[in-house]
Amino acid sequence: MATGLPPSTTGVPLGSTKADSIIEAIEGIDPNDEAIVSEPITKPSILPNVKALEALADGLVKPAPVGGSSSGSPTRPTSSSSSLGTRRNNGGSDSERVAVKKRIVIVGLGMVAVAFIEKLLKLDARREEYTIIVIGEEPHVAYNRVGLTSFFEHRDVEKLYLNPQSWYDDQHSLGKLSYLLSTQVTEINPVAKTVHTFSTPPSEVFNVPIENDISYDILVIATGSDAVIPTGTPGHAAQGVFVYRNLSDLQGMITYSALPHVKGSIGAVVGGGLLGLEAAKAMLDLENFGKVALVDKNPWVLSRQLDEDAGGLVGEKIRELGVDLKSVKSIVKIETDDQNRANGVVFADGEKMAIGAICYAIGIKPRDELARKTGMSTISRGGILVNDQLQTSEKDIYAIGECASWNNQTYGLIAPGVEMADILAFNLTQAKAHVPRSFKRPDLSTKLKLLGVDVASFGDYFADRDGPVAPLATRGAGARTTLKDVDSKKNPLVKALTYKDPFAAVYKKYLFSPDGKFLLGGMMIGDTKDYVKLVAMVKAKKPLEAPPGEFILGSNKGGDGDDADELDDDTQICSCHNVTKGDVVQVVKDGTCKSIGEVKSCTKAGTGCAGCMPLVESIFNCEMKKMGVEVSNHLCPHFAYSRIDLFNIISVKKLTNLPDVMKQFGKDPNSLGCEVCKPCLASIFASLNNDHVMSTPQHNLQDTNDKYLGNIQRNGTFSVVPRVAGGEITPERLIVIGQVAKKYGLYCKITGGQRIDMFGARKQDLVDIWTELVEAGMESGHAYAKSLRTVKSCVGSTWCRFGIGDSVGMAIRLEDRYKSIRAPHKFKGGVSGCVRECAEAQTKDFGLIATEKGYNIFVAGNGGAKPRHAELLIKDAPPDEVIPILDRYVMFYIRTAERLQRTARWLENLPGGIKYLREVILEDKLGICRDLEKQMSVLVGTYFCEWAEVVNDPVKRDKFKQFANLGTEKPKAAPGAPLEIGGIEIVNERGQTRPAYWPKEQTNFDFKGVVWKTPLNWEAIVEANKLDDSSVAAGNTASVTIKRGDTQLAIFKVRGKLYSTQQMCPHKRAFVLSDGLIGDDPATPGRIFVACPQHKKRFELDGPEESRGACLTDEKLSVKMFEVEERADGWIYLRLPSIEELDEVLGMNRWKVTKGETEADGMSEFGKLDENLAKEKAERRKALVGRKGVKCSGAGEGPILTATPAKRLSASEVLTSSGGCGGGKAVEW
Repeated sequence: MATGLPPSTTGVPLGSTKADSIIEAIEGIDPNDEAIVSEPITKPSILPNVKALEALADGLVKPAPVGGSSSGSPTRPTSSSSSLGTRRNNGGSDSERVAVKKRIVIVGLGMVAVAFIEKLLKLDARREEYTIIVIGEEPHVAYNRVGLTSFFEHRDVEKLYLNPQSWYDDQHSLGKLSYLLSTQVTEINPVAKTVHTFSTPPSEVFNVPIENDISYDILVIATGSDAVIPTGTPGHAAQGVFVYRNLSDLQGMITYSALPHVKGSIGAVVGGGLLGLEAAKAMLDLENFGKVALVDKNPWVLSRQLDEDAGGLVGEKIRELGVDLKSVKSIVKIETDDQNRANGVVFADGEKMAIGAICYAIGIKPRDELARKTGMSTISRGGILVNDQLQTSEKDIYAIGECASWNNQTYGLIAPGVEMADILAFNLTQAKAHVPRSFKRPDLSTKLKLLGVDVASFGDYFADRDGPVAPLATRGAGARTTLKDVDSKKNPLVKALTYKDPFAAVYKKYLFSPDGKFLLGGMMIGDTKDYVKLVAMVKAKKPLEAPPGEFILGSNKGGDGDDADELDDDTQICSCHNVTKGDVVQVVKDGTCKSIGEVKSCTKAGTGCAGCMPLVESIFNCEMKKMGVEVSNHLCPHFAYSRIDLFNIISVKKLTNLPDVMKQFGKDPNSLGCEVCKPCLASIFASLNNDHVMSTPQHNLQDTNDKYLGNIQRNGTFSVVPRVAGGEITPERLIVIGQVAKKYGLYCKITGGQRIDMFGARKQDLVDIWTELVEAGMESGHAYAKSLRTVKSCVGSTWCRFGIGDSVGMAIRLEDRYKSIRAPHKFKGGVSGCVRECAEAQTKDFGLIATEKGYNIFVAGNGGAKPRHAELLIKDAPPDEVIPILDRYVMFYIRTAERLQRTARWLENLPGGIKYLREVILEDKLGICRDLEKQMSVLVGTYFCEWAEVVNDPVKRDKFKQFANLGTEKPKAAPGAPLEIGGIEIVNERGQTRPAYWPKEQTNFDFKGVVWKTPLNWEAIVEANKLDDSSVAAGNTASVTIKRGDTQLAIFKVRGKLYSTQQMCPHKRAFVLSDGLIGDDPATPGRIFVACPQHKKRFELDGPEESRGACLTDEKLSVKMFEVEERADGWIYLRLPSIEELDEVLGMNRWKVTKGETEADGMSEFGKLDENLAKEKAERRKALVGRKGVKCSGAGEGPILTATPAKRLSASEVLTSSGGCGGGKAVEW
């Protein structure tokens, strides 16, 4: 028994489980049952077309009596059926996958069918809603029909396969795809939803055909077209008469041309179109014919693509190749010999020509016979009528490719068929979350190499002959007209620019709008290197930036073809498979493809006609060259990696702390890191693991805001921001917020994010404040974190009479989902209940606007220093699809953004922009959507309120002491009064308090150079256990603040070594240095610094004696350092001058920022404005005195007006009474 199959057959080795099951299935058939077979079945030694038998063995199809379909409606496979008859759920959550899968049956296995299968498998990867059965009548899987001519060179069928046979087998083993070869569908029953098949296995397997009924939920007809045969011509059925359509045609031609009576004869090709020229090339390549004649009824070849001049030039090139071109000739008879072999032709003019064989390539006819037999709507000249969604007149039956007639038009090119496949796959899988896509007039641009001649036509290439198909708008100075408005008698609708070089065999004709502003189309012979650029210009429908003449004169720049760098990423470079430059660039950049072959396999570019390959190679080479040039996007001097690289490294290697990352991937394995990489790595750890940011390994990596779970303010205090999801809050919680703010003297502000911020909380009060808020049921608002801030909403349908969507409900759900999740930067959301857009959703990182069908989702908008309007990601997403889409978007951003990159800048830098983002997020172009959702689900599922954890954890609570050397007693203050911690004066304003403004100048006092006058003495200042740097995972660093007299000092412990400095940063005189991050400089070994948390000024702690205390980022700044040591008694000692002298140099009162210093004359920045407003108020009051029904309030106190029932003053009356033409004096602003 054979152990394998010939390479050209489909199957599995015998002896395998699958093969055995097939044999068992065959043996289980009663050989005497004449209803199934007419002859006994013997066990075969090899099984060609084994997939058809697998389907039978798996119970996929139901055997039917020979000669017709089974009576009655066939039984549909149920969920209990085996293998492919089962709607299987291969893992995943119930919410993602359907319990019972729908079956899609595809009739036809050509280029369009396989394009549909590939797209469907990709788009259906998350839900796994479908299983696919594809039925092909040829013994081969889908092959490149456009490249048939190459078969004469290599004679290897598998080189033509669009996907290797193993790809089909792999999909079959996953339960996603079954394929039947050598099988014809003979009947469709749209009522029972079945197709009747007629299989013809090779004789060594079965001696009779097999018939079956296969049920479907959705049927896709992709039967393509047949070559037209002139059945009215005598002799058309003779031997030696061929058509040029499929592999069997070519194999027949190869065999016949080798016969003795054919060799050396004339091989005739009828038809001067694309297929005719391909067939002529094939006959030349056979080298069996003494001569090849091309017979064309038209005056010039390629009459459907070229005008007379261009066609004539191609004809000349064809003759130069040795082809006998016979134009304006028609064959009326094929003469035969006594064995019915073609041996001559007779033309309409009576001329005769002896031939050995003849190949007809005079056109194609859509294969619509199944549809006609079923009663579907078809058109008279051939084609199955489909609507914009490619649906036929029968429910759940679609048609795509050459057999489909859209708008009474069929298309014989591959590109429109692939576009149909994309649209249908999209609509079947994504319609729940999208408006269904519609098929529109396709681009029929073509670029080919025919008989060695480069030929291209693009856009509306016959607009000068037939008029523009789709008139464009022309733009003049301040005017807008259309071409239809132009007077055709004075100005033609189209102007042509023609170039012809008979010596170089180059012809170009470009068609423009009358004003030369728009390129409509054109054709090129000989020199086609500008083809891709010109196609993109036509599709863009934008005014041209260059005069028309430059398109000819500037096209011959030399070089190796299209300038790949000048093309936009969305420029289509492969029309056969709709591949853009960005598609190729992306797979090269991300390392997916490292060779031209891999690019072809991954993107499908070059697997059709291959005319795009020079450009594909150019783009590939250009990108590889770029990647060879070092362009550093390294995170910081400690790492030779970007933030994106480190995210992926940490994710794959499952690293959880800085030392491990530094050891394995840092430039110096023993480095401490810096204020750049530490917070970035902390954010990555949080994004991947969702551990508490105050946990031991991570706490010392955090910037001050995350370190103490509050935004540090300019006086060293912190903000307190409880979450108010969607801006909705109860009166009870409002009362608690008010009570807390009053108790601790906090400044209150309602923010643009629709929540209440409280400012001025001292570090040691934060735990008590949050204890009260947590007990009231409130959570951290994460205003301190690079994470979700708020999801703003209008009241929507909750109250608003215009609201059509529950914007509050959606906003609350989104905020509750994404709260606390760390990202490369902060991000915000918004939800508006209607198009009035009260929540300003289109200025947010993600925004939703309610529509009648769901929500329009916008992404990557923001306000800030560089505002950006959000871009539409998807229209009319149903509410239940919003979260999966946003999960992918947010997680993709977290994975791929650089450090501190907002979504707006991220999308701007993302190759392909919003188009690429849609492909990744909505179409799963990268196949990662499910991974993104799962990763987000883990983060959401492990949520905890960070402040609630602190409140309930004594160890974390202890980290909020303001001064490590003072007791637990807190200084008291009057109720409602702020408790100063020094440094900045507290100012009363509008009934609340705030710190004075920053000083306008930095302090250039030479602290480092201070020489103490009093003796220095060692003092025990703080217990050593207050600085625990023993944790290697935490980076072996610790710091505390101590207070002595009126002076604050900082003590740092780094890998067992102690350092001490003043607490005040001289830049803005803020007492904050102990909260700064410790780092080192890899360029200067041994240099350790602390970075101020306010403005990242670096002060050297360790290094040469003369540089300690110096500012590494501003030579004018410095800090005073002190000798420090740990002694055996368990205390840390500082060598200090007297309290008085220390306070005189570094005391808080000495450097306190006051209102008088920063606000000139005690006035705020609005001093002049307030003065003018007061004047205007006085003038208005004076003008109103004595008016009837109006009583003027006195002394400028209370309301300006107390009105009794009387006429309300109009704006004009107020203006005329207080200045202007009506008298009085207006305030001079």
